[in-house]
Amino acid sequence: MKNLQEDIKNQNFKKVYLLWGEEKYLLQQYRNKLEKALVPEGDTMNFSLFQGKKTEPREVIELAETMPFFADKRVIFLEDTGFFKNQCQDLPEYMAELPDYLCMVFLEDQVDKRSRMYKAVKKYGSIVEFGQQDSRTLMRWILGILKREGKKITQRDMELFLEMTGTDMGNIENELEKLLSYTMGREVISGEDIRSVCTSQISNHIFDMLRAVTEKKQKKALNLYYDLLALKEPPMRILFLLARQFNLIWQVKELEKEGYDQSRIAKRTGLQPFVVRNYSSYGRRYREEELEAIVQECVDTEEKVKTGRITDTLSVELLLIKFSS
Repeated sequence: MKNLQEDIKNQNFKKVYLLWGEEKYLLQQYRNKLEKALVPEGDTMNFSLFQGKKTEPREVIELAETMPFFADKRVIFLEDTGFFKNQCQDLPEYMAELPDYLCMVFLEDQVDKRSRMYKAVKKYGSIVEFGQQDSRTLMRWILGILKREGKKITQRDMELFLEMTGTDMGNIENELEKLLSYTMGREVISGEDIRSVCTSQISNHIFDMLRAVTEKKQKKALNLYYDLLALKEPPMRILFLLARQFNLIWQVKELEKEGYDQSRIAKRTGLQPFVVRNYSSYGRRYREEELEAIVQECVDTEEKVKTGRITDTLSVELLLIKFSS
């Protein structure tokens, strides 16, 4: 990302770029910055956009071979072509022959790093991956926005905000806008403000349900399950997410036993540090063999549903009753 920033700042561009990754907000931000830097305003003659899996490599090459019209560069953006996951003819070889006047930018959700296209772009251009940001980076970004708006927030309430919004930066920005409007005229954003305004993600309903189960609050756990069903969340997906949460609690407990601190556990498991802290507290309520048995029971329940021995809705309900008793 830093190299891409330098290229834009110095107006010194590679012939080909690949921007990809799961953090769509950042990817879109840099896509727009790159287009703005490469294409003079109003120049529609020398900018082309290809979208979708039906993009033909030969058509792209033919356009790339066309000299720019009264301009220094011809710019081609290619979005969601699938060239980096599926077989792509001619283009990998063409990467070695890109003309000096050309800048080609690929934007993809997923790539196969073993593909010929990926290796070709890596050799002849630049690849930028936009991965999910860690909580420290997200907090700095959010604090920067709040500071510009003259707002303050405590560490605890910041963690609550991220628990509710998740780590998707686009969703965080939307929820921040709602929060800033709601607290207009006030300096401090409170936990009550966050709970009143911010929309909790499905994964957070699962997390709340997990907390209720570990605290043996059976009625609350079941009510949260019924809420998820009302939101059209499939029972088998709820079961999968519940099993995953217990599996992560088990992993955190084992890593703590091996002497890992919260920071190292976060890196090892890919969890946010404050989530590790929560899982650690849940883990203290169970023995390792109990967590292993819970995860195995989730697996066995899925098998019973698949073989028709029990319905999916009832199966999860019975597990919640058992785990929270």
